[in-house]
Parts: sequence; C-alpha cells; structure tokens
Amino acid sequence: MTAVLVPVVVAVVVLVNVLGGDTADEDAGTPREPAEIEGTTPPERADLPPLPVVVPPVTPEADQYCPAVMRVLPLELAGEPSRPVQSDSPFAYAWGEPPVVLVCGVDRPAGWVVGASAIQINGVQWYVDTADPDTTVWTTVDRPVYVEVSLPASVDSAPVTALTTGLAQALPFQEPVPGG
Repeated sequence: MTAVLVPVVVAVVVLVNVLGGDTADEDAGTPREPAEIEGTTPPERADLPPLPVVVPPVTPEADQYCPAVMRVLPLELAGEPSRPVQSDSPFAYAWGEPPVVLVCGVDRPAGWVVGASAIQINGVQWYVDTADPDTTVWTTVDRPVYVEVSLPASVDSAPVTALTTGLAQALPFQEPVPGG
C-alpha cells in the first residue's frame, strides 16, 4: 500500500505546484505579473538585413544532397536567430550578427590534402581552416558533398557542434578523400 501511495502523493504535489492550486492568499484570483528577464536578447530575424553570400555554382551532387541539409537546419543556432541571405544558390543559410554562414555543396577545401588533419565531432569529420585571422572555416570532409560553416574567429566551435548531428542525419558517411 505504501509503495503505491507515496508515488501518488508525490505526483499530486508536483501537479499542484506546476498547475497551481488554491491558496489562502487574497491574490489567488489575480493573474501573476510576467517574469522580468534581464540582459540583452538576440535580434529578431526581421531585424537583420539580408546577408550577401558568395557560393559556387550548384552541382548535380548539391542538388541531390543539399535539400536534406537545408531541412534539418535550426531556426536558432547557439542563441542566434537565422537571418535572410542573398545568394545564387538555395543552399546557403546564416544566423546572427556577426554572422555564422553555412553553404552546402562547396568545393573541396584547398588545404584538405593528404596529411592534413581533421577534427571529428559527433561522428562527422571537419577540416578547419584558420588561415584568415578574422574567420574560421569548418568544412565537412566525410560526406558526399562538402558543407562549409564560416564563423567569426572570436566564436568557438559551439555552432559547428550544434549543426553536426543534423548533418550526420541528412548526409550519409563517405570515406574522406583529401586532394593530392
């Protein structure tokens, strides 16, 4: 009997606390004030201007694989809202200001050669190009199309890590093939 009664009592207490119950308070019938939240909030998507994104020509491989990538992209990435892009390809997406930019169907990175190292995050291998002091470019190297994520150098790998699971689901693994 006790084994059944204790969980039932706990469940009732939780429900009363979550849903609210009658209180002896005089204010029980008045609605509560909204909670005050301090700090800055990220800008809304509509507040961010369209971002021009340079993209390579769309290849048959990009047409085949990139729509699946675009379907799994989040509306918010690392606390930043998505933003409109101006691009010659439907396979470009961006978030926040300063922007994090994703382009699906890019060329193999010039630095991705035999002997170059890759970083694996959640089962996806990335080549990381830090040649530009202002931008870090992460490119998947073990999928049927290359997907590039450009970040301001001041931003850590959190956006890339957040994107990795969706990319792994959208694109099948393919053995990496570095250039000569």
